[in-house]
Amino acid sequence: MSIRKEDALEYHNKDIPGKIEVVPTKNSNSQRDLALAYSPGVAFPCLEIANNKEDVYKYTAKGNLVAVISDGSAVLGLGNIGPEASKPVMEGKGILFKIFAGIDVFDIELNTSDIDGFVNTVKAMEPTFGGINLEDIKAPDCFEIERRLKEEMNIPVMHDDQHGTAIISGAGLLNAVEVVRKKLCDIKVVVSGAGASAISCLKIIIELGVKKENVIVCDSKGVIRNDRENLSGLKKEFATSVDVNTLEEAMEGCDFFLGLSMANVVTPKMLLKMAKDPIVFALANPDPEIDYNLAMETRDDLIMATGRSDFPNQVNNVLGFPFIFRGALDVRATSINEEMKLAAVKAIADLARTPVPDIVVKAYNETAITFGKKYFIPKPFDPRLLTTVTPAVAKAAMDSGVAQLEITDWEAYETSLIKRMGNDDNLLRVLTQRAKQNPKKIVFAEAEDPRILKAAQIALDEGIATPILLGDPTKIQKIIKEYHLSLEGVKIIDPRSEATSPTLKKYAETLFKKRQRRGYNLYEAQVRMKMKNYFGAMMVDQGEADALISGITRNYAETIKPALEIIGTYQAGKKVSSMYLMLTKKGPVFFADTTIIPKPTVEELVDITRLTAESVKKGFNIEPRVAMLSYSNFGTSDDEEVRTVRKAVEVLRKEDPELVVDGEIQANIAFNKQALQDNYPFSDLVNGEPNVLVFPNLSAANISYKLLQTLGNAEAIGPILLGMKKPVHILQLGSSVREVVNMITIATIDAQG
Repeated sequence: MSIRKEDALEYHNKDIPGKIEVVPTKNSNSQRDLALAYSPGVAFPCLEIANNKEDVYKYTAKGNLVAVISDGSAVLGLGNIGPEASKPVMEGKGILFKIFAGIDVFDIELNTSDIDGFVNTVKAMEPTFGGINLEDIKAPDCFEIERRLKEEMNIPVMHDDQHGTAIISGAGLLNAVEVVRKKLCDIKVVVSGAGASAISCLKIIIELGVKKENVIVCDSKGVIRNDRENLSGLKKEFATSVDVNTLEEAMEGCDFFLGLSMANVVTPKMLLKMAKDPIVFALANPDPEIDYNLAMETRDDLIMATGRSDFPNQVNNVLGFPFIFRGALDVRATSINEEMKLAAVKAIADLARTPVPDIVVKAYNETAITFGKKYFIPKPFDPRLLTTVTPAVAKAAMDSGVAQLEITDWEAYETSLIKRMGNDDNLLRVLTQRAKQNPKKIVFAEAEDPRILKAAQIALDEGIATPILLGDPTKIQKIIKEYHLSLEGVKIIDPRSEATSPTLKKYAETLFKKRQRRGYNLYEAQVRMKMKNYFGAMMVDQGEADALISGITRNYAETIKPALEIIGTYQAGKKVSSMYLMLTKKGPVFFADTTIIPKPTVEELVDITRLTAESVKKGFNIEPRVAMLSYSNFGTSDDEEVRTVRKAVEVLRKEDPELVVDGEIQANIAFNKQALQDNYPFSDLVNGEPNVLVFPNLSAANISYKLLQTLGNAEAIGPILLGMKKPVHILQLGSSVREVVNMITIATIDAQG
């Protein structure tokens, strides 16, 4: 993925600077709320904690609060850039904790290069935090800092740079040797790199069964031999007596290469010297020790992992640290010990061997993902990581005696983890990943708008689509230059200048044939084809583009008319409808119909429901549960609109018995399990909340999604057009760049299907 400097700076600076904020978890609107939150009410929990320190976990956020702490001395690939410059990274780490494991974070950057000062400062903050994540601290200081804090503090402490990569690569190695049918105790290992991460990886793989005498470690000076002078303590621990001096010599007969050094230090010649069925983990970022494609071309018996997301078997720390801390916090562990790390290693390894759920398969646009050479490390978007790794770590903490709380009902615990995170399974991230696996050609009918060009740039950079721009090339190039975009090579077409081209002539003749009995003559068809929405729709119809996006500067009716005339509906005689994907704290909820049919009939409500349910199931891999909404609950009112909804439900329940659908029902009752059980126990919605809401008319649907978007802070993606022969998606007037990018993602997935 390519990230532009301008986009990154705008992202961090837009609206409110930075990426995090503190959000109250209790009501704070009334004077009584404030009196409870602060004086005088706050005195009561203070006194309880004064009498029993452990009550701090009962009355404050300590138990779910982790400090991400750095001195900025070894930041990513940037080196010693200082504490202030490290703050964006620490905020970003906090976001990962939150979105993957529901853990709150304060990032803390320390202005000290003194080990004692660092340790004493962090120790003094122990009353505030439930855990400490050390980040981006140079070696060898990081080893001493972590060792002392683990010894002197009574809460979990982990330096993720050391242990994160070690845990994931350890899991990968467990599975890799199984794939190639070798034993850990027999394999010969060569490691390129001797920093904090490499040393931790070595310790883990030796714990797993690799023999220390079978390991050769290389640094920038060559093989670390025990006869080299001035070796530091850690390097000395892994020095070899084998008579080799260079990385190339060390690779002779090697079974497993682990790279944590720099790009391109391994050559094809070195690979060819390795043993049969070699394992290569080239983890330098962004460019590995040897290019993945080059390595696979060199040896067909090779099994490989990298640190990159665009190749199979990514060693990604996010597979580990959120869930390790989640498990440690939930049993109030006093440390993160070796038993807990090894439990994480084995849980991650085991997960890769189990059948992969459809949501993961579809996210990566595969027909199937099975354990083997191209899949022996779980995917980062696998939702099962939370409920697999977390309990394993918690149980290891209990078994090893560092847990202060005990979990007895593991099934209930896993349910609580899912509930804590909601049930969207990181849906938007999964959809983006899915789009990237098979990007499509998207034609934009309003490319003279800066928002469209910015979104096209993001789509191109992320690899989710190939843009085709319609408009005046001079104007478009001026905007590209003004906003410092990089759209070289992207096709730009001005339909007005195509008047004499064979393409426009063919398009006009095609339109005339489609509409000659619907009021068009050839001249009118030629005039229409000079209009961008008509030209774009015809490109999709003729297979020269995969999807059309328009509407950011025009009203909905003007934009959809050309698509209906040229592309038409999937089923003759049927109307199109639309839905919005609303990303809420309760998970994804789909609203229909939000933009097309003003007062649907019974037949139209049935069609709307079917189209929406089919899209939810096939496009988003979510089993639809439909609530047909009204102001009435199962016959409490009986006017014409209520009867229309009721009749539509009857038709659907009779003709689509596999579909979970019920109504007519009020929106609040549909989501209130207790009210349903008490008053309407016969309802199909008693057993689970709905995720598809079908409204009785356009006004109700449109008002509802806009209110939820504005007042409920839900992210709205749409409108998603349903029922067209080929993908056409109409933006809301005035959509933001983010909303356009979201629609590009949906359009690409639609085209993939």
